[in-house]
Amino acid sequence: MTTSIFINVPVRDLAAAMAYYNALGFEHNPQFTDETAAAIVISDTIYVMLLTHDKFQSFSKKPIPDFNKETGALYALSRDSREAVDAIAEAGLKAGGSEQRDPDDYGFMYSRAIADIDGHVWEYVWMDMTKFPSE
Repeated sequence: MTTSIFINVPVRDLAAAMAYYNALGFEHNPQFTDETAAAIVISDTIYVMLLTHDKFQSFSKKPIPDFNKETGALYALSRDSREAVDAIAEAGLKAGGSEQRDPDDYGFMYSRAIADIDGHVWEYVWMDMTKFPSE
């Protein structure tokens, strides 16, 4: 079996969260979607599991933080170009997300950080290692 990653995030409103990720161009896998969870397909090996708070609490008894006030993790997702970084970031903003800082531009690397509607921060990044500064 190919190694895959499943990022589990708690969401307040499952339908709204699904609509947000759909606005970014991602589909959900109906086999792993019900009224308590949705599997968002990022790629053939990357999935975001949107879980209602009750469902999330069945996996962890720790309290769910308010991600609009606290950072639990930062998720970085590569894109194929600077333009692709801007396109997904702008789609996130249009769908109700919020920019978390000014874009980072190091010449060889460009990124933007957008919080989704539940406050989970996604960093969209493009890198060109041929432009990496040499010593």
